[in-house]
Amino acid sequence: MLRQDTVERGNTIKRKHLVFSLITGLIIGTFLGTPIGWFAHRFYEQQRLAKVLLCREQNRNQPAVVVDSICGREF
Repeated sequence: MLRQDTVERGNTIKRKHLVFSLITGLIIGTFLGTPIGWFAHRFYEQQRLAKVLLCREQNRNQPAVVVDSICGREF
């Protein structure tokens, strides 16, 4: 009986451990998430710019206002 009570109390998660786990997760997420987000944003920006430039090249004989409405702005 005494042994079961000790085991049950030993497996409880304390609030202090949850806070440290949260802080650790935030630190790791910041260090890993920032470069991943930066690379993803850069890739998306390059793809979008390439599509806009290709669309502008395909519609180069149109007036600038029409090209802006079809393709969007570069920046």
